[in-house]
Amino acid sequence: MKKIVLSLLFLSLSFSSIKAQESLTYQQPTKEILQLATAPLPPTTSVDGKGENAFLSYKSRYKSIAELSETELRLAGLRINPVTNINSRENFSDKVTFLDLKTGQEKTIAGLPQSGKFSNQSWNNNDSKFALTNTTDKGVELWIVDVKSLQATKVYEDQLNANLGRPFAWMSDNKTLVVKVLPSDRKPLINTAKALPVGPTVSVSDGKEAQNRTYQDLLKNKNDEFNFEQLVRSELYKVDATSGAKSKWLNAAMYTSISNSPDGKFVLVNQIKAPFSYIVTYGSFPASADVYDVSGQLVQNVNKKELQEVVPKGFSSTVTGKRGLYWRADKPSTLYWVEALDGGDANKPAEFRDALYQLDAPFTGQKQELVKVKDRFDGVVWGNDNVAIVADSWYNTRNTSSYLFNPSNPQQEAKRFFNRNEQDAYNNPGDFVRDVNEFGWNVLAINKDKIMLQGDGASPEGILPFIDELDLKTLKTSRLWRAQKSDKLEQITNVIDPKKGIVLERIQSKTEYPNLFVRNIFQKGGKAKQITFNKNPFEALNGVTKELIKYKREDGVELSGTLYLPPNYDKKKKEKLPMLMWAYPREFKDASTAGQVTTSENQFVTPSYGGPIFWALKGYAILDDAAFPIIGEGKQEPNDTYVPQLVANAKAAIDAVDKLGYIDRARVAVGGHSYGAFMTANLLTHSNLFAAGIARSGAYNRTLTPFGFQSEQRSYWEAPDVYNTMAPFQNADKMKTPLLLIHGEADNNTGTFPMQSERYFNALKGLGATTRLVLLPQESHGYAAEESVLHVLWEQDQWLEKYVKNKGKDTEKK
Repeated sequence: MKKIVLSLLFLSLSFSSIKAQESLTYQQPTKEILQLATAPLPPTTSVDGKGENAFLSYKSRYKSIAELSETELRLAGLRINPVTNINSRENFSDKVTFLDLKTGQEKTIAGLPQSGKFSNQSWNNNDSKFALTNTTDKGVELWIVDVKSLQATKVYEDQLNANLGRPFAWMSDNKTLVVKVLPSDRKPLINTAKALPVGPTVSVSDGKEAQNRTYQDLLKNKNDEFNFEQLVRSELYKVDATSGAKSKWLNAAMYTSISNSPDGKFVLVNQIKAPFSYIVTYGSFPASADVYDVSGQLVQNVNKKELQEVVPKGFSSTVTGKRGLYWRADKPSTLYWVEALDGGDANKPAEFRDALYQLDAPFTGQKQELVKVKDRFDGVVWGNDNVAIVADSWYNTRNTSSYLFNPSNPQQEAKRFFNRNEQDAYNNPGDFVRDVNEFGWNVLAINKDKIMLQGDGASPEGILPFIDELDLKTLKTSRLWRAQKSDKLEQITNVIDPKKGIVLERIQSKTEYPNLFVRNIFQKGGKAKQITFNKNPFEALNGVTKELIKYKREDGVELSGTLYLPPNYDKKKKEKLPMLMWAYPREFKDASTAGQVTTSENQFVTPSYGGPIFWALKGYAILDDAAFPIIGEGKQEPNDTYVPQLVANAKAAIDAVDKLGYIDRARVAVGGHSYGAFMTANLLTHSNLFAAGIARSGAYNRTLTPFGFQSEQRSYWEAPDVYNTMAPFQNADKMKTPLLLIHGEADNNTGTFPMQSERYFNALKGLGATTRLVLLPQESHGYAAEESVLHVLWEQDQWLEKYVKNKGKDTEKK
């Protein structure tokens, strides 16, 4: 008995000596960081199609931990507040105002609450009215703003159901909405924490491969199924946007999307059907698509989708049957959709992968094939009876193409053009410019057999947006306008009037907050006219120098990163600074595209909790958005050589800044979020380049994501060596560098379960590594509560001060 007592005492002493939990309340970072992290943000702008009027939305920068702690149900990929019936993570605006873009005058909106929780903002087709929801303590209201009078009217009380997204849809008459309303027969939800089980949960496999990603927030049992159905069921009402008059339109069902035909005569209604699944989210549940007339009479069922648990492996694989069912923008009431010609199997040889079909009202005839594409369908832009453009893409090669085809003559061969690597930013032809047709829908802006393209303009000279003209007969482009190189960054947000050449731009610089400008590209030498005047809220960063640096990896791959130096740093004296590097790996199929620069040093410096800029004010050199390409050319997959490429990227970046003479390379830290966290853990595991690391919300054990992760298509059983080599957990015994792990306890991202960080921490701790795990209550994959964000900044600052900036100082004192 004495031996047993002694043994228990020994165990008790042993466990107490290794306990590492801290009793810690939410902390705040130092004032340099705090003033930037809590600075109010200027409003976001929603501009009408003519570029004449806009609504400004003022948002709080963060939620509170109390808001995040409100009741939440996590079902089938949704996160729902069952009290208010809206996404429990919704990002609300506190205030909405009107901006006259012609005069620059901001005005209040009569009748609209001065302070609320606004979301789901939407213009009608002719820009005469603006709809938005306001969430109260009880539920979701619908408000309409008349643009001419600036009078707001509440047209539905707090009974809307926004659990599946925007709870209303504008009809083509521009004055009527179809609104999702809580059903009158909704039953009380089951309290799953207290409910007695009625039997086991049983899942089965019929022998077919179902290689799904590791989703979170899935249904788990019959009680979850019941609650899910009750929460997503809605009745549909028609509401007059002017008078507020309402009438029931359709009985309760699990409605998802609702869309009126361009001529306003029909409505396409999609709804979820049973049976549900415990391994995929609601988007893969059975569904039905039905066409109704405006009176609510069923015209025709146009699609029945089965449960989609089984899809062939590969990112270019897809489901069989109709997908992407929607209205043709250029026709009164014609539906179109896509079907796979290869059974949806990317691994099966096929001359053509997909075909585009259409069906005219009354939707009882035979479908008509319009065009076939060689790779997987990737979107269509309608023009008129004779002109439309469809795109395809193929993940394995990163190839994308466009096809010009004649919708009225399917026998006419489609012309394939713009056949290129979709990651080739320097040769990106841009997006097709659209204009509004007689139905108020966006179609190709066609002018005498010519159309326009607007491009971001990434180039070796910098980001210089452009407008090109494409001749539909020759399929050759000519340049109409290109931004001049300057100390500003221009970005085209919309082509307001293609014929007159009027475009809406966002212009910014390193110290000038982004504002909207109107420019006439046909006016040579004409200046852009500023129409919004947001001020810089982060003037404390004005003294920070910013520079885009370019360098090469040891194998010759071109790399780049944005270097920030502290205020008043003397580049001649070159004091040796500690450095924080922040990055996110990206996969490429060739070295030339991997080396392209797609960022601008003229972009305004906006500090966010997700980035490292704060520490420039604390005496660190910052290398942000450091290029970390992982390249796999030909038949080789990028991840086959992931680790050596990762280390080579890091070494090249440190060498480049060290060559400039600014840093002490013994005091360099690396950090990242999500896949950047995975990168960080691998760099610390497989190199001795860093003094410490910060890894937020990552995945570290790839056997827990066995059917692919990030851009890896192969399963664990197809490429076990790749999975094991890349996984920091499997290589935890090699880790000797201090690592700070941070994770939201309610992470909803595919694959990044909080368990990933917990198990990795346990492994590191058990193997004697220096590490710290911070779990954030209520937080998802991205962090939202002010208390959480400020604490994260405090944790990171403390870690960097101890293990990077002051590295070795304690040892020197001893």
